[in-house]
Amino acid sequence: MKIVLLTHQRELSKASNTGQLVMECLGGMGGGVMVERVTWDRVNPNLGLVEGVESNAIALLFPKEESEQGREAGNAADFENFIILDGTWQEARKIYNKSPYLKAASKVSLGNCATSQYSKRRNQIVGGLCTAEAVIALLKVKGKSQLADNVQQAFDRFNGSSL
Repeated sequence: MKIVLLTHQRELSKASNTGQLVMECLGGMGGGVMVERVTWDRVNPNLGLVEGVESNAIALLFPKEESEQGREAGNAADFENFIILDGTWQEARKIYNKSPYLKAASKVSLGNCATSQYSKRRNQIVGGLCTAEAVIALLKVKGKSQLADNVQQAFDRFNGSSL
């Protein structure tokens, strides 16, 4: 299984970015999960992602209420490769809206997930998860519960700390 964190440039230096937490937790781990961080570039999109979308080999993890747009994928069990937009909700919308290949991507929703516990940022959307919570939910759906627990524990520590 591969998870690509498509990260907005501004997130790379933010202490509140949970994508970095995911990289620290899963970057060196086995367990059959590879995590890669790709910095989003509107003008020069990552060719591997574009090709993966075109061949339907990778799906975009998308909020349930918005997953009706674009190519429907079914559920996460149907894929082994996933794109997760890593940024604020405003940044994620910008990435999506300015990336035609993402609009064409198969969308996967995790269904009814727990309410977000993320407390480091304002303006969270109802039903939305931060990057780390989305990865935790995806790992659980894919049967990687030990890895999900590892990320959850790190997230709980991170979320409870002051920045």
